[in-house]
Amino acid sequence: MAAPRAYWKGTLKLSLVSCPVALYPASTSVEKTRFHMINRDTGNRLKQQMVDAETGDVVEGDQKGRGYELRKGEYVEIDKDELDAVQIESNHTIDIDSFVPAGEIDKRYLDRPYYIRPDGKAGVDAFAVIRDAMKDQDRVALARIVLTNREHVVAIEPLGKGLLGTTLRYPYEVRDESDYFDDIKSPKISKDMIELAGHILDTKAGHFDPSEFKDKYETALKALVRRKATGKPVKVAEREEKRDNVVSLMDALKQSLKGRSNARRSRSTARRQTSHRRAKRAHRSGASSRKAG
Repeated sequence: MAAPRAYWKGTLKLSLVSCPVALYPASTSVEKTRFHMINRDTGNRLKQQMVDAETGDVVEGDQKGRGYELRKGEYVEIDKDELDAVQIESNHTIDIDSFVPAGEIDKRYLDRPYYIRPDGKAGVDAFAVIRDAMKDQDRVALARIVLTNREHVVAIEPLGKGLLGTTLRYPYEVRDESDYFDDIKSPKISKDMIELAGHILDTKAGHFDPSEFKDKYETALKALVRRKATGKPVKVAEREEKRDNVVSLMDALKQSLKGRSNARRSRSTARRQTSHRRAKRAHRSGASSRKAG
């Protein structure tokens, strides 16, 4: 397998300590099923054209420009040279400004993750020093980096032998929660209900394991494409009507807890039966060996 191509190369800098590094996107959408628009009569792929919203005329490449909408239907045009003049030129340096406790970073600000690793052998020692110092103090570095002509704040933290850099959103990109939560009522909830809900939480306790995440829609899409490509018929399943049973909150909590307990007992019984069958097979196998001897 060919080594992945670096998205960005430059220098990680902490005061007078620096080392060459490379950034690689830590997420990908390559495996997702994507569709193209096609002509159903010819099977050919369709091509999009830009048209004038008012006249409906097709606009050619040399007529296209950028405009910022000042008010409805009124735009100020921005030339490419003017746009280039305000873009930040990358100096290919990740400048660390500060180190903050990991728990202080608001998850709403997390944007895109990148893997950061040494670029060549020259700065491996410096890289390891920066990484291990952060690991020892459980700190996250806040740094600045220029990607695609925009300056981003990036949170850098140790991850295995390397570093994980996550670009952060700016405050103007994060909506204020009070706009959505302020009018939520604060009803009086009985202590019994809270305790019942707590018991349900206990029955569903687990650990974060992404390998258990199953994208059912993506699986269904791939199966659909395979069937269509091989000429097999596709049966469209009828959707079940949703039941609208109104039950009290307390009854719902009790039924949920009862359902979880029954499911847990069923799993426990199944495990015992499986263990019993394995033990019987092992016993028969041992007996056969003794006979043969």
